[in-house]
Amino acid sequence: MSASEPLIASGQKLLMNNYGRAPIVMARGEGCVLWDSDGQRYLDMTAGIAVCILGHGHPGLAQAIAQQAGRLHHTSNLYYIEAQIRLAEALAKRAFSGKMFFCNSGAEANEAALKLARRYQAVVRGKPNRVEFIAFEDSFHGRTMGALSVTGQGKYRQGFGPLVPDVRFIPFGDAEAARKAIGDRTCAVIAEPIQAEGGIILPPPGYLQELRRLCHEREALLILDEIQTGVGRTGTFYAFEKEAMVPDIVTLAKGLAGGVPIGAMLAGPEVERAFEPGSHASTFGGNPLASAAALYVQQAIDEQDLLGHCQDVGAHLGSALARLAERRRPKTRLARGRGLLQGLVFDGDATPVVGKARDRGLLLSVAGGQVVRFAPPLVVGRDEIDEAVAILDSVLAEV
Repeated sequence: MSASEPLIASGQKLLMNNYGRAPIVMARGEGCVLWDSDGQRYLDMTAGIAVCILGHGHPGLAQAIAQQAGRLHHTSNLYYIEAQIRLAEALAKRAFSGKMFFCNSGAEANEAALKLARRYQAVVRGKPNRVEFIAFEDSFHGRTMGALSVTGQGKYRQGFGPLVPDVRFIPFGDAEAARKAIGDRTCAVIAEPIQAEGGIILPPPGYLQELRRLCHEREALLILDEIQTGVGRTGTFYAFEKEAMVPDIVTLAKGLAGGVPIGAMLAGPEVERAFEPGSHASTFGGNPLASAAALYVQQAIDEQDLLGHCQDVGAHLGSALARLAERRRPKTRLARGRGLLQGLVFDGDATPVVGKARDRGLLLSVAGGQVVRFAPPLVVGRDEIDEAVAILDSVLAEV
């Protein structure tokens, strides 16, 4: 019997069956490599679903967490938290410098954004009838009831209705549909700069600028969900930096603390006024431990030039996947993405490919059903990218 078998058996007995888990128990990691409890090596191109941007077992991050845990790990937001304030100062130097609310996940950050938008229209602007959210087909914003209500994929919504009302879905990238949809009842438009879970779908050039123009013209707010695309994933700290526009509200999570749970919602100076004492809260949000980890990640991004590295290695990955897509037609259609958020689009379900790659020691994930997603740690090297693409190529030769 392997070391993992009794653990898996216990997990199957005690844990809810809401995950399609692979029969693997991960035991340790270093950089872009993981080992399971049986000693099997895996090259990790998932980073815990775009989370572990500094890789696994990063000594500096581990030290920052340990030092903070030894001093103070939780007090609640009844008091000011030094690490949280230092983190806010670091984030304020990026491309969006609004005020911040810290929470524990991307879904919570989006939930806070939706609440802030509603309260802004009702309380600050005195427009209580502006309650409708415009969201997008194939989008993903989280699993809480509010975030799920603006998620444009039926498979996530099935069986959970009725959801939050007054949500309208329109096609992503269709400027004419946006012009027709955004009106006098629109509270806010919520969009991902790149639809990650939907299949690594990039908007047409100028589309996000047009959304920004329409929202400003019609007095609706623009919320950008940067939970998967933010914190350097696409080669700039925010993906919207490539679009020559700035939203009213932006949400972050995933890579923000390199694997320690944290989320953030940032809002501009006019919009942030809608939150007053008691209007929204989080017990654990921005706690000293998570904030110290996130602060270290901010410093590492700059000190290690991870944004430049992401652009360079991301271009290498994109080129390698484009060549692979061409070589393995008709199984593959094309490659698409930006930075270190890249996808290989298949002519059919990509799930079997991910499973066979895992059997060969390569961890990938599926996005949008037909796309194999690459979202490795931002510290990944070209040689590791080449190894991953070679393994995937060998799988495609047999599938």
